[in-house]
Amino acid sequence: MVLSVAAPPAVIVTGAFGVLGAAVARRFAGDGARLGLIDRVATPVWASTEFAGPHRVRPNVDLTDAPATSAAIDSLAADLGGLDVLVNVAGGFQWQLHGKGAESVWDAMFATNLRTAVIACSAALPHLGSRGEGRIVNVGAGAAGRAAAGMGAYAASKAGVERLTEALAEELKDRNVRVNSVLPGTLDTPRNRADMPDADFSRWVSPAAVADVIAFLASGAARAVTGAAIRVTGRG
Repeated sequence: MVLSVAAPPAVIVTGAFGVLGAAVARRFAGDGARLGLIDRVATPVWASTEFAGPHRVRPNVDLTDAPATSAAIDSLAADLGGLDVLVNVAGGFQWQLHGKGAESVWDAMFATNLRTAVIACSAALPHLGSRGEGRIVNVGAGAAGRAAAGMGAYAASKAGVERLTEALAEELKDRNVRVNSVLPGTLDTPRNRADMPDADFSRWVSPAAVADVIAFLASGAARAVTGAAIRVTGRG
C-alpha cells in the first residue's frame, strides 16, 4: 500500500479490540503503519502481544465522552508523532421491535454508532493533515439503506454515519483531508455464526475483506476519492 505521507503513517483505530477493529489494525500494521488503538474495554492479551513495539494502546476509553476521547487521541498523536489516518470502527448492534421502551434502544444506537464517530472526528481534526494529507474512514452499514423489522434504531444511526461522512468530506476537502465510509454487509464473525447458525456463511463478508477496502480508502490510490460510501457486502 502506498500512502501519500512519509512512511510510516500514523493511524488511529477506534473500537480496535473487536473483530473488525482487530482486522483493520492487523492490515495497517502489516503495511508498516504505527498504530494507536482505542477501545472502551480492557486490553486483551492478544493486543498486548501483537501490538507492542511502535504501537500504542488506549483501553477503557468511553468514546461517547468527548473529553476522555480528546485526551486519548491527543496523547496518541503525540506518541505517534502526528496523525495521518483515523478509522472509526467503534459501534454496536441491538435488535428490538418498536414498542414500549424502544426509545432506550434508539438512544443506545445513536450513542454507540454515531456519537462515537462524531466525537472521534472532532478530536482528530486538529491533528489530521499536519504531515500532509489526512484521511478519515468511517464504518457505516449496508443495512442503513433500508431498515428491516427491529433494525430501525441501528439503521438510522448508521445512516447518520453516512451523512456525517458526506458533510465532513465537503467541509474538509480544502484542508486536504479526505473522508469516506464503508458499508459492510453481514460480517462473518463467531457471534454472527452463533446467532444465525442456519445461514450460508460463505455469502457473508470477512472482516479482512472490509479491512482491505478501508486500507484502500486510506491509501494514495484513493487520493481522488472523498465523500464516498463503499458497499462491502460479499455475496449477501
